[in-house]
Amino acid sequence: MDAVRVALLREVLAGTEWLPATRRFAGVLRGSVVAHGGGLLLVGTPEYEPWHLAAHLVDEAAWSGTPELAPTLVRHDARPSDPAHLAVGPGRIEAARRGETLLVVAPDRVRAPLLERVHDARRAGVTVLALGPGEDDDLATMAHETLAVPDGSELDLDIVQHLVSAAAGENARPAPRGRRRLRDRLSRLADQLTAPPPTRW
Repeated sequence: MDAVRVALLREVLAGTEWLPATRRFAGVLRGSVVAHGGGLLLVGTPEYEPWHLAAHLVDEAAWSGTPELAPTLVRHDARPSDPAHLAVGPGRIEAARRGETLLVVAPDRVRAPLLERVHDARRAGVTVLALGPGEDDDLATMAHETLAVPDGSELDLDIVQHLVSAAAGENARPAPRGRRRLRDRLSRLADQLTAPPPTRW
C-alpha cells in the first residue's frame, strides 16, 4: 500500500477510533526505539510472518530519517543459508536485553514456545509490544502496549499494519504549527512518492 492509498484510507477512517489508536501505538513504538537508540525486533508466529511490515518499517526508517525504526525480522524457520536479513531465528529473542523493543504481530493467540520467549525477554528488560491478539490474550497481558485487532473488526491485521508503519514514520517528523495548507500536504506527499525506491526483501 503506497502513501496515496494510506491517505485515502485515512480519509475513510476519519472519525473512527482506528486512526488515534494506530497513531498512539505507532508513537509508543517510535518512542521506545528512539529512546534506546534502536534494537527493534519484529516477530510473528510460525504460521504468520510479518515480512510486509518489516519492509514498510525499513522504508519509513529511511524516509523519516529515523534509522531506529528499521527492524530485525525474527523468523521461526530461518536457515543459515538465507540472506542475512532473513536468517535471524528465534534465538535472537532469547538474546534480547534491556533497551531493546520486541514487536509481536499475531492474527491468533500466541502459543508456546514463542510466548515463553516473549515472557523471558520481558523479564530481561525488553519492551514488548503486541499487535493483533485480543486484549484478553496471554500475550496482551504481558505486553507493555497492545493494539488489538479482533476477529470481526472493520479492518484486518494487514491494513492496521500499514497504518501503524505509516504513522511511525510520520510521528518521527516535527509536528507542524497550525493547520497545514493543501499545498503543503501535497508537497509532502510528492516528496514521499519521489523518495528512493524501497529496499527489496
